[in-house]
Order: sequence, then structure tokens, then C-alpha cells
Amino acid sequence: MPERTIDFGKYRASGVKGHELVARQLDSHVTYLTTPLTTERGLLARLHYLTRTDHARHAARAAGLSVTDATLNAWLKGGRRPLTKNLTAIEDAYRTVRRHNVARYLLARLNREGRGTRVEIHPLNQSLVPRPLQRTLEHRTLNIRHWDRIIDAWAAANDRALDDAWIEKIVDLGSQWGQYEYCTSIGFAA
Repeated sequence: MPERTIDFGKYRASGVKGHELVARQLDSHVTYLTTPLTTERGLLARLHYLTRTDHARHAARAAGLSVTDATLNAWLKGGRRPLTKNLTAIEDAYRTVRRHNVARYLLARLNREGRGTRVEIHPLNQSLVPRPLQRTLEHRTLNIRHWDRIIDAWAAANDRALDDAWIEKIVDLGSQWGQYEYCTSIGFAA
């Protein structure tokens, strides 16, 4: 059984860690606000999302938006404009709260009552690796039935836990799972 890759890219192979691609794919299934945060409309939409209920305010504070209620109200009324660091905190809190709010729906769609979801894994790019050192890697598919750990780690933005959860799933590829730790793309529908 192979271990995790320690010296990736030594022979000029390229790719991205699988768990990062899974996080990107999960993010693509979440409808985030597309209006830029720098516009008044985008800022107000995010602030309304983060302040519409007491539960949303508490979640925003837990996600790192640590400003007073008076400051939030001034931003909402247009009396003041947030500083750059606060704009970053607003965006981070919005994405964190949004991930948390949609995680259970994504989990239900991906688990599909135990049937799971088919995942396509495209291996790393070896185009720059010298010919004698290249491996034969093919496109693989895998049906993941239990997404609980992956979704929990993604919703919490915990990279280490997401990596561990992803590796636990690709071990099902058999003895070649280490060849798919780094990939060019991972795709699935939710």
C-alpha cells in the first residue's frame, strides 16, 4: 500500500491535492452572491445575509466578523463604509456561514439515500516528466456513498480533516490510490 506523496513534483509532474479540488467542486455547487463585495449592492446583500436573524448574527461572529452592532447598523444604513480588512472579514464570514447553511442539503444530495455519487478523478499531468519516468495513469471513477466526513470538514474549512476524509475515500481505488492523491481535476454532480 503506498503512503502519501512526500516529494511531489520532483520530476516536474503537476497537479493539485485532491481534497482542494473537492473543496472547489463543492464550492461550485453553492450559489454564492456574484455581485462584487466592493459595490454597495454586494456589500448590503452580504450584510443582510449575515444579520437577518439572531442566529445569523451569532454565526457571523463565530465565523470571525467581530464588529459592534452599531458599526453593523451604520454599514447597513450606508452611513459608513467598511475598511479593507473588514471587507475581507465580511466576505470570509459570508462564505463560512453560507457553507454551513447549505452543508446539510449538499450532504443529502450527495449521499442520495445511500446510493452515493459517482466521482470522476483525472490524474496528475505528466507532460513535463521525462518519458522513462512516466507512469501509466488513467481516468478513474469512484462511487462515494458516505460524504459525511468530507462535507463536515468542508463546511468547517478544515483542510487537514478534508484531506484525511478524501484520502479515506480514495483508498477504495485499491493499491493505486497514491497515484490519485494529486490530480488535474475531480468532478461530480450534486
